Amino acid sequence: MVHPSERFPTYGGLAGRDLEAIAQGLREAIHPDYLRYRIRSTAYLGDALDEAGVPVVKPIGGHAVYLDARALLAHIPPLEYPGQSLAVALYELGGIRSVEIGTVMFGRRPDGTEAPAAVDLVRLAIPRRTYTQSHIDYVIEVVLAVASDAAGLRGYRMLEEPPSLRHFTARFEPIA
Repeated sequence: MVHPSERFPTYGGLAGRDLEAIAQGLREAIHPDYLRYRIRSTAYLGDALDEAGVPVVKPIGGHAVYLDARALLAHIPPLEYPGQSLAVALYELGGIRSVEIGTVMFGRRPDGTEAPAAVDLVRLAIPRRTYTQSHIDYVIEVVLAVASDAAGLRGYRMLEEPPSLRHFTARFEPIA
């Protein structure tokens, strides 16, 4: 007997409403009008940041905008995690949740030694049917405010990290 809160393992243990949401998302995601709207919304964010001089990865993607933290924070060495610094600053100033994709995520060699990743990016993902135009405009304002004070941002030192997937639970402190 399966406990009602556990769901059936044959479909990953998801509740019926979650499966329905996934199915609806898949139906919407292939609709040309929705795709056009989604890609244009993401481009609006990326284009605004690019035009303001914030380094972004181009072409702008359909689900996210990637900020080039290493270019924006060139004064922070890769092993002081410029991507983490930018992600923290976005969260502290405006509550913008993002993720570092670079040296924190990929900087650990198989032998356990630290090495800079090829890039240090910060991903601003745009979840499906979540943000309004005013939300995107707010993100633009916060990113521009952080970018205007880029020289004032400092790197981070890693205090603790798990043996794998360190970008999820590593602990940091700012470098003075």
